[in-house]
Amino acid sequence: MLNKVFNEDCIKTMSKMDKQSIDIILTSPPYNTSRSGATDKYNSRYTTYIDSLSNEDYIKWTLSIFKLYNIVLKKDGCILYNLSYSSENTELMWLLVARIITDTNFTVADHIVWKKNSAIPNNRSKNKLTRITESIFVFVRKDDFKTFTANKLVKSIIAKTGQKNYENIYNFIEAKNNDGSNNLNKAIFSIELVEKLLDIYAIPNAVVYDSFMGIGTTSYACINKNLNFIGSEICKEQYDYINNKLNSG
Repeated sequence: MLNKVFNEDCIKTMSKMDKQSIDIILTSPPYNTSRSGATDKYNSRYTTYIDSLSNEDYIKWTLSIFKLYNIVLKKDGCILYNLSYSSENTELMWLLVARIITDTNFTVADHIVWKKNSAIPNNRSKNKLTRITESIFVFVRKDDFKTFTANKLVKSIIAKTGQKNYENIYNFIEAKNNDGSNNLNKAIFSIELVEKLLDIYAIPNAVVYDSFMGIGTTSYACINKNLNFIGSEICKEQYDYINNKLNSG
């Protein structure tokens, strides 16, 4: 199953996985920010997924996925979950995070701010700001809050107590928006972003799962970092794109 992308719903993929077989879940789900009936590339991003559910339906859908994450994620593993919000619905992202905390076995360990190189489209309203950042929520099991895995180096040890002092890593990442325009998906992140996240959280030989693989960005970053990956992608065109790229070397 390793180093393979499945052309199916992530719920189906996770139902086939062994329990506690994944070290890191790193993904960018649909944000549910599209305008219903929109046809432009910024508001109509997916061909096989409706990105304009009600808030409650979107939250219920996400919670069903997180309950499967709880089965497949190893102890002390983490979920790196890229989210954002729309100018028309600024509440959903925060409502979702709150419900993940209250309705699942996970809590937020950190909130990473990703600053992109550019912000398109610019906000044209008289009072809303143009957002050049997005969020990466680091979710961990509540029982693993103090023990989950990260790669912070020990910089010194206090002789009298044996207490370790770890390096300082800021919750701020600057990385490209994406790796170039792609007509199959207008909501992709960059290999640079994924690699920087993996540098912080992925141990050697880690297995990384992306439940919304898109055009395969997470898989390419894992290859660059000599890590294992598994992915799910429901869109056949994007699935074919990934396999063609992986098979071409």
